[in-house]
Amino acid sequence: MVMPSWTDPKLGTMKRAALWLVTVVKEDGVFTKEDVKQAFPGVSQADRRVRDLRDHGWQIDTNREDASLGPHEQRFVKQGEPVWEPGRGTRPSTSITQTRRREVLARDGHFCRSCGIAPGEVYAGTYESAQIDIARRVVRQPDGRETTELVAECNRCRVGGRGSVTDLGSMLNRAEALSGLERRMLAGWMEQDRRDFSGAETFWADYRSLPAESRAKVREALKPPAE
Repeated sequence: MVMPSWTDPKLGTMKRAALWLVTVVKEDGVFTKEDVKQAFPGVSQADRRVRDLRDHGWQIDTNREDASLGPHEQRFVKQGEPVWEPGRGTRPSTSITQTRRREVLARDGHFCRSCGIAPGEVYAGTYESAQIDIARRVVRQPDGRETTELVAECNRCRVGGRGSVTDLGSMLNRAEALSGLERRMLAGWMEQDRRDFSGAETFWADYRSLPAESRAKVREALKPPAE
């Protein structure tokens, strides 16, 4: 099928925006809201129609997903559904409303469910502060269906988790294989939504981060005294 021109005024704005991204910006290209305005002069909410493409599988990142982008830049990462084709681009919008956003953030404790960082907290070894937003996570159900669920994640984890699929069926199978003691222990952690580490576990994590020479000294100090 021949791809229509993005300048065709008979097409809807979202379809024209999709064609503009594919033929002008191209994948991995960076653009701004000002670029959209210049491409579609006099067209109201053209930038919003670009955002609507995300609901049809298009990946368009902002600096929340891609830290290398400026505050006004967006990157066209990957094409989704060819919305300009007949019968395409008509499914209901799945945009996240502000109300739903607040609900998910409150439910997830206002921190990143992947790494645990809180909003405004600085990443270790950097001067970069974490931003918490809502990510769409693909979950493979036990019956093989794939659904999309919402989760709070920081800007780094959203980028790292792109394209990943959570296998819920596999986790449920692993849960069945746990012993009674392990189930009770996990149930306690889940009830509190936290895990308290023992002194030995905390010590082990610190030990693992030491240079080799220091690890050797710690190992020597922990040797039982000679009888």
